[in-house]
Amino acid sequence: MSKKVRVRFAPSPTGPLHIGGVRTALFNYLFAKKHGGDFILRIEDTDQNRYVEGAEKYIIDALEWCGIPFDESPEKPQDKFGPYRQSERKHLYKGYADELIEKGKAYYAFDTSEKLDYHRKDHEAKGKTFIYNWHNRLKLDNSLSLLPEEVEKRLASGEDYVIRFLTPPDEKVYLKDIIRGDMEIDSNVLDDKVLYKSDGMPTYHLANIVDDHLMEISHVIRGEEWLPSLALHQQLYDAFGWQAPEFAHLPLIMKPVGKGKLSKRDGEKGGFPVFPLSWNESTGYKEAGFFPEAVVNFLALLGWNPGTEQELFSLTELVETFSLERVNKSGARFDPDKTKWYNQQYMQSKNDAELASLFLVELEKHSDIEESKRSAEYVKQVVGLIKERATFVSDFWDLSDYFFLPPSAYNEKAAKKQWKEGTTDIMNQLLDVLKTQTDFSSETLESNVKSWITDAELSFGKVMPPLRLVLVGDMKGPHIFDIMAMIGKEETVARIEKAIVVLG
Repeated sequence: MSKKVRVRFAPSPTGPLHIGGVRTALFNYLFAKKHGGDFILRIEDTDQNRYVEGAEKYIIDALEWCGIPFDESPEKPQDKFGPYRQSERKHLYKGYADELIEKGKAYYAFDTSEKLDYHRKDHEAKGKTFIYNWHNRLKLDNSLSLLPEEVEKRLASGEDYVIRFLTPPDEKVYLKDIIRGDMEIDSNVLDDKVLYKSDGMPTYHLANIVDDHLMEISHVIRGEEWLPSLALHQQLYDAFGWQAPEFAHLPLIMKPVGKGKLSKRDGEKGGFPVFPLSWNESTGYKEAGFFPEAVVNFLALLGWNPGTEQELFSLTELVETFSLERVNKSGARFDPDKTKWYNQQYMQSKNDAELASLFLVELEKHSDIEESKRSAEYVKQVVGLIKERATFVSDFWDLSDYFFLPPSAYNEKAAKKQWKEGTTDIMNQLLDVLKTQTDFSSETLESNVKSWITDAELSFGKVMPPLRLVLVGDMKGPHIFDIMAMIGKEETVARIEKAIVVLG
């Protein structure tokens, strides 16, 4: 590419960042890094009525947690391109709006909201749709229908106004999109969008175009919901005489079931997060126990196809492999179960020491665990035995509580099935075998216990299932001799003796 790649993620601080927004940021980042370019965060806060306190910090914190770093942002400004909040750039926009007026590409409109509402309802009553454009603009209250003297008088009086783009009639607007290909729009169906308001704030459309131009944005990679704005944006670039960036509109992330895009309500109904971090009562992926790498990985494959069967990618691999040409046009169906699968895969790839450090935090809630079983080494060994059955670190306790505390009760159904006539006698015999063991390693225990079972002409089904029940409290867990070696001889004997009293 001859021009340096510069892309921007430009969210509005009107609430929490949806995972669709995270994916947009991710695709911008991957594209920039693939081409040695810059990834920029710009906060589009021109709509002060919808501004939410704390939303900007949430956006930054969320993307930092995901590990998607910015080259430029409000906290990492570059003098040539800043500021990075639109509210701090509002002094720039009036001049560009005036330039469009002078070029005859825009005009002043003084229509009140009440008058516009009247026109809309009047059109609806006639089965029509009201569009402010070429076919009615001369009948409305604007500088095209008023004498110049009247326009100057109204502006001088401080009357409220907006500046609208003058959409030319009877033109074909030719559009290019990296993902969707070439498109053609009839200008007659476009309305004269508001670009600037007399309160000194631009609308999204003007601010977006001016900022992208001044920040030398080479590619605009954004969600499909902005596709209807593409014709206006291309016309604005043409009106200013600027070269437009290349555009790529990403497909929507769709509901797991049914039609429409994924929403907060879908997450609440389905019991899965739709935000990277918690926001008010909504749990985020971080708080739900997902690893950030897993979130990035599953988001990357929502709408993008690497062209191979590979599903697990590091961020570095994603940068190397990513291309906009392999992004799908159609929406990507969100699969909550698949997100859990990704987390499980990353769980298995992490070393036991790292997972143990996370589990130790959870163990602080259980004050009745003896100190020897809180050591990093002991917890690390436990994690190594149970992690393949876990999806989240929060699963560890239910999978391993018997490594730390003796069972307080026995699964009733399992007890009825496993503790039969003669089981008490078999467990007493087993106690005699175990009490003589000097080497309580898993390998030695397995060899000696199995030899005893064979010599005593017992079936393994009469010994091993009830043994697991008394040690674990249920029919779950890893290799039984690994459990015995971990909890030790004294604890193993004590658990069997207690079960003989309770179940015998």
